[in-house]
Amino acid sequence: MKGQLLAHGFEEAERANECDVAVLNTCTVTAAADAEVRQVVRRIRRANPRCRILVTGCYAQRAPKEIAALEGVAWVVGNSHKHAVADLLSTEFECSATLPQPPTATPVNAPRIPQLLVRMEGAQGPSAGSTSPTPSTQAPAKAPARVLVGEIADAFHFTPVFAEDRTRPTLKIQDGCNARCSFCVIPEVRGGSRSLAPHQVISQVLLLQDSGYREIVLSGINLGGYGRDLNRRITFLGLLERILAETSIPRLRISSIEPMDVTPDLIALVAREPRLARHFHIPLQSGCDRVLRLMNRRYWTDHYAQRVRDIREQIPDCGIGADVMVGFPGETEADHEVSLRFIESLPLTYVHVFPYSLRPNTPAASITSQVNGRISHGRGQEVRSAVEKKREEFLAAQVGRTLSVLTLHKQATFHPPPAEAHSTLALTSNYLRVALPGARVPGNTLLDVRVRRAHDGILDGYPDGPRTQGVTEHCAELPEADRPSGAQPLAG
Repeated sequence: MKGQLLAHGFEEAERANECDVAVLNTCTVTAAADAEVRQVVRRIRRANPRCRILVTGCYAQRAPKEIAALEGVAWVVGNSHKHAVADLLSTEFECSATLPQPPTATPVNAPRIPQLLVRMEGAQGPSAGSTSPTPSTQAPAKAPARVLVGEIADAFHFTPVFAEDRTRPTLKIQDGCNARCSFCVIPEVRGGSRSLAPHQVISQVLLLQDSGYREIVLSGINLGGYGRDLNRRITFLGLLERILAETSIPRLRISSIEPMDVTPDLIALVAREPRLARHFHIPLQSGCDRVLRLMNRRYWTDHYAQRVRDIREQIPDCGIGADVMVGFPGETEADHEVSLRFIESLPLTYVHVFPYSLRPNTPAASITSQVNGRISHGRGQEVRSAVEKKREEFLAAQVGRTLSVLTLHKQATFHPPPAEAHSTLALTSNYLRVALPGARVPGNTLLDVRVRRAHDGILDGYPDGPRTQGVTEHCAELPEADRPSGAQPLAG
């Protein structure tokens, strides 16, 4: 959307109090996500009463009337019409894709470029620098919001990649979901599973490769279902093999993939192919078979455990993450204990834990035995504690090893801060953060790093190995024994 809006002649505003339009792309997977959207709308409204707000995405698709009633909301555009947001606003503001860039001194009769605030999922509202409107600022009377929500079509939208503000661009190759997990609202708001054609995926990967990106994250709502809507012979595994054969992108990372789709062949491919990140994120949801049946998940814990152990056996240094839901309706204390013991038995390196959130019109919402929120919170803490020790052990095991990393466009933070004036932050192939104290390495650089120590959930080390040639670094602060072989202190 951002790329399309800029192409239509809009300009991005820095703050809410400067913009004519605010675009919110929303999530609705939990009640907390819905509440955050309403809070952001109110913040924008306070900062700039004359701003017209467009709400799109999943929350807009699910509850358009609820959003339309909010002060400041002028448009509610569901996922069904999200691809048309730029055309809608262009028509509203009489912009055009052919509108020239404004010169330094804009002619008096030239159309004014509307200022646009783009807020994506997870936004925290207007920046702290936003100023409140002056007392004389008057908001226009609330007019009925224009609502554009319909059935989700089979078309796959947003094919062009726009990744100017990311070190590791995400390429969505699949959307929607045909599964019917009893707690999930995604099939309702995102439609059925649909895939980007393989030749288009290759085209997008080549575009990103030619733009200089070193790592691409392949994503989808149900990534392992890729290709099933196109042709029975098109599979996610086959797509990976084709990308590796037809492009030279240095690293591909698989985002979340369901346990049923983590096949022996996929594990074997990641094990033997250095261009695939050594990282799997496999949603678990519960380690109790009884709860998995209530959730309408399509696997048993034995199946899940076997896949995770196969990964650890074939790829010993692989990062393995999971999603875990606590407090699902009907989950007893005994069920939770079974799940906790199962999670403790697995070689996981991190977990995303979240409490069950009732979603309207889902089967789980009608289960009468809902779990108290305080109990869910406590169960979540127990799961996090169980995995934290595993993560610390995994981090400690990296000390002394040389890891492949990609530097990020942000600095590392330490507690307490190090004596070095600069620290580059990077992400390892196996999904660990590593800081390079005293190193000055541009973002989006692939290099090898020797790990010195693990602390506070992060590694630190120094560039080392053949891929560090040409990397300028400060090694003077490192103890002599910890310096890369042959490294000399450099001045800039």
